[in-house]
Amino acid sequence: MQENMEQALEEQAGKSKQSGEETPFEAFASICGVLVLGLFALTFVFQNFAIPSSSMEKTLLVGDHVMVDRVTLAPPTHWAPFVHYRDVSRGDIIVFFKPGEPDLYLVKRVIGIPGDHIHLVNGIVYLNGVAQNEPQAGKPAPDNIFPYRDDFPAFAPTDGVEVTATWALDLPSHIQNGDLVVPQGKYFAMGDNRTVSLDSRYWGFVPRANIVGRPLFVYWSFITPETQYERTGVGDRVGFMSHILLHFFDQTRWSRTLHLVK
Repeated sequence: MQENMEQALEEQAGKSKQSGEETPFEAFASICGVLVLGLFALTFVFQNFAIPSSSMEKTLLVGDHVMVDRVTLAPPTHWAPFVHYRDVSRGDIIVFFKPGEPDLYLVKRVIGIPGDHIHLVNGIVYLNGVAQNEPQAGKPAPDNIFPYRDDFPAFAPTDGVEVTATWALDLPSHIQNGDLVVPQGKYFAMGDNRTVSLDSRYWGFVPRANIVGRPLFVYWSFITPETQYERTGVGDRVGFMSHILLHFFDQTRWSRTLHLVK
């Protein structure tokens, strides 16, 4: 009788052990579930973005790879009331599609929201009549003032100024008493490195629908030539990937890892 009871207990323990082991199909299903959740997050919630130019230095450097929040600044939806949404605010750094070029991502700082009056004097931004204190913004030297760039919009674009044809025609209709007035549904954005940034001064307002999200933090930063984004050939790309593999440790800016963008 005792032997039968011990045998039954051993069989039950064996079945429990087998039930606790994950079958190959269950393991595959678990991996697929993780991949689906990851793809959903990268498609609808977050997006990675590499900084290609110096227009946002010192806030963002060429070669910074940032994680972009695609939810907070998105248009609110009724089916997800638990998600935190908010309007775009002055000072927000945004990732957006360049007006007129729907395949080109840009990253700039919002300077003006709908209804704001803006003008620049010697590179200093005046917002609704008040000079702005912007320690993060690069200012022109006194002997390096360019009228259109630094006294915007007091001077019309001239030859050599990289202003789009559409903006050159549209710009005068938004000027009131020397100020540029931001219309409803649009935003005025500029790079922090003001003297080299091609921004709303040169191609106009950012439509609300063009805004993709806001960068949260730098997850990796690698020393990268500013002209690297122009090298689109296969050989150039393979060569740079090889360079990254060889210099991953000594040319990664480790101090910028998890650096918050603000």
